[in-house]
Amino acid sequence: MTPRNQIKTALLLATMVMMLFVLPAAAKKIPAQLPDPDTKPPVTNKPVKVYILSGQSNMVGMGDIRGGSSRWGNQFLDPVVSIYPGEYSPMADYDKMTPIKTKKLEAFGGVKPTPFPEGGTAVVRGFIKMKTAGVYKFNAGYGNSTYNIMEVDGAEVYRKEPGKEAIHTASKFTAGKKYPFKITFLTKHAGGLGWLWRTDIPGLLTTLVHKDKKFPHLIDDEGNWTVRNDVMYKGVISATAKGPLTVGLQGNTIGPEMQFGHIMGYYHDEPVIIVKASQGNRSLGWDILPPGSERFTFDGRTYAGYKDTPSSWIEGEPKKKVNWYAGKQYDDFVKGIHDVLDNFDTHFPQYKDQGYEIAGFVWWQGHKDGNPAHASRYDLNLVSLIKAFRAEFKAPKAPFIIGTIGFGGWKMAGPHLTVANAQLAVSGEKGKYPEFAGNVLTVETRDFWKEAEESPRNQGYHYNRNAETYMLVGDALGRGMVELLEGK
Repeated sequence: MTPRNQIKTALLLATMVMMLFVLPAAAKKIPAQLPDPDTKPPVTNKPVKVYILSGQSNMVGMGDIRGGSSRWGNQFLDPVVSIYPGEYSPMADYDKMTPIKTKKLEAFGGVKPTPFPEGGTAVVRGFIKMKTAGVYKFNAGYGNSTYNIMEVDGAEVYRKEPGKEAIHTASKFTAGKKYPFKITFLTKHAGGLGWLWRTDIPGLLTTLVHKDKKFPHLIDDEGNWTVRNDVMYKGVISATAKGPLTVGLQGNTIGPEMQFGHIMGYYHDEPVIIVKASQGNRSLGWDILPPGSERFTFDGRTYAGYKDTPSSWIEGEPKKKVNWYAGKQYDDFVKGIHDVLDNFDTHFPQYKDQGYEIAGFVWWQGHKDGNPAHASRYDLNLVSLIKAFRAEFKAPKAPFIIGTIGFGGWKMAGPHLTVANAQLAVSGEKGKYPEFAGNVLTVETRDFWKEAEESPRNQGYHYNRNAETYMLVGDALGRGMVELLEGK
């Protein structure tokens, strides 16, 4: 090789090396189906990524995890308790033994069940008939009487031994069919109280995961809820739980933070913290009105600017006195978030040496702005909110993701449709607000609406409490956030 060619080769190699430093990192793709959380610890040499989520009741989280348990009672037919001599023995065959006492239980379950006789081991037999077909689980007993073994049609459905956790096994029932049951109490404490719940109600998270086999990353191989130890959650104002992200952290409901957190935990090598400031029944045009918002007139009424009260009035007439002001909920949100961030080392001592950075904001709200006056100003108020949040938390370039309201799906009409269109108009790629290009993105949620008949409850204003809706919204918000972070 000639000296000239050697020089050209050296320059080419140098250029290639330099390109490795200036080319953008390869995009991290989010798979359609997330894997189970791994046990790999997050990195400790970079700041923790903090995401601030905010909105009204649907951001609080109204997706039902399981059907609410209820006291059992009229499902049980002809219950009879038999008392056998001595303490319970696993070697005894109580079906072949002669009882020393028997008593028909006129009341079984409810609030005042018929008391059992004392003096030995209690076994209750009878029949169960469900009005509605489905798959059910049982919690037999109350307090000390929960130590028992329950069987339905010869199969064990509940077992709790002293010193051990209860084991539940689901049982399928046909409507109107009678099934024999037996409850054998393991201690001297015995009674007719108990609870049951249906596990296959459409739209419940338990139904979606266990029956429909959706969102498998939420459960492990044993069927237990997985835990993301690399994603911490802290709620303020409402849904105030704190801890690693897992189903059940905030009771029997989930919000969009569940799937959003799983996506961000998968995406980042750093730890992730979700701070959620949300409250039900709050409007952007009044309760969450950001600082700097001015009064406006609509249909002959003056509507409040920031710090004004009441929400609206007619000029020249006496104002109604209310114990609230425009932006009060905004101020409370900001205070609650600062209380967490200003005491970061106290709330998250495991990350005190890393510090944190505001990685992004998420907004999902709009139901209470479904009146003509507030809907007419929604895009202006939303622009003000984006700027106010970024300024308040010193994150001028942090990505901001908005979820449209989706009530009624694509049949939405009236002021709510105005709100959805305003939310879409704020999205950076629309060009209406050039400063938002590449840093504000609105994702559509109307595709995720589920009708009442395919949901746990008929509560349209809470998306019929359908957990799939909340998971899909969280998925869209998370993927939208990654899109902005990747600079696409």
